[in-house]
Amino acid sequence: MSTKLFSPFTIKDVTLKNRIVMAPMCMYSSHNEDGRIQNWHRTHYTSRAVGQVGLIIVEATAVTVQGRISSKDLGIWSDDHIEGLKELVDLMKENGAKTGIQLAHAGRKAVLEGEILAPSAISFNEKMKTPKEMTKEEIAETVKAFKEGAERAVKAGFDVIELHGAHGYLINEFLSPLSNKRSDEYGGSAENRYRFLREIIEAVKSVWNGVLFVRVSAHDYHDEGLTPLDYVFFCQWMKEHGVDLIDVSSGAVVPAHINVYPGYQVPYSETIRIGAEISTGAVGLITTGIQAEEILQNDRADLIFLARELLRDPYWPRTAAKDLGTSIEVPKQYERGWIF
Repeated sequence: MSTKLFSPFTIKDVTLKNRIVMAPMCMYSSHNEDGRIQNWHRTHYTSRAVGQVGLIIVEATAVTVQGRISSKDLGIWSDDHIEGLKELVDLMKENGAKTGIQLAHAGRKAVLEGEILAPSAISFNEKMKTPKEMTKEEIAETVKAFKEGAERAVKAGFDVIELHGAHGYLINEFLSPLSNKRSDEYGGSAENRYRFLREIIEAVKSVWNGVLFVRVSAHDYHDEGLTPLDYVFFCQWMKEHGVDLIDVSSGAVVPAHINVYPGYQVPYSETIRIGAEISTGAVGLITTGIQAEEILQNDRADLIFLARELLRDPYWPRTAAKDLGTSIEVPKQYERGWIF
């Protein structure tokens, strides 16, 4: 049986063997606060490549020390990180997966000692630290850090870079009027709130000719926040500035109650895909091959991003193929156990 889930997908010169993407998920496993790759990362990511995931995106990787979500995050702020990242890329590619990395800055959601930064001096909630409002010099330094992170991603051999513009971290904080109360050219209008992300995209593309994704939180779940229709305009601008695909998530810029159910974020992907005429990835309680196939067959997304389901089942592609009554590539070493 022919399926869309297991059909190739090409962006620029990168062809994924199927439409299954491992979404970036923090592992909080670096030792000594140095941001380096550990054996856990080698085992964790490579096993999903063996499991036949088409594209694996490495977790949120901090472009500055100050931009880590936690002290155990992976880093790409130093040339010292390149060797470990390259080793990880080689392991994943050896087992048939394309490779991506999510470049990130936590902004006001950093849980670290010392000063943290944000567009405005507003804490996420009453339990978290109040950040320092970034100066224009600090904004420029952070844009430069994303550029340098992209240069290191090139040296490590990644196929895809994703910019983390979601889940209430720094880029998302600039985009949302709930967290950005600036009165200069980085605040106020939608165009101004987009300026920081635009500058990052332009800086990254000055050193990166490869595939570029941006992860967004397409709904703030707040009466005064952003909705998927607002993100249609942001994503149109991203497309004009050279972004290839939008990874559509939602929430977490402010505390909010979110009514979650299977595929609850898929409509946001569909709205952006149609409205901005850009490729999208859908994520959020997608658990079965049948569910993933429906999303793709009805043109609601171009790629299926899986998170927790791939934590539960590193060989989810085999499970999905069985659901759909189709056959997929089998690792030679596993042939006698994968046939069904």
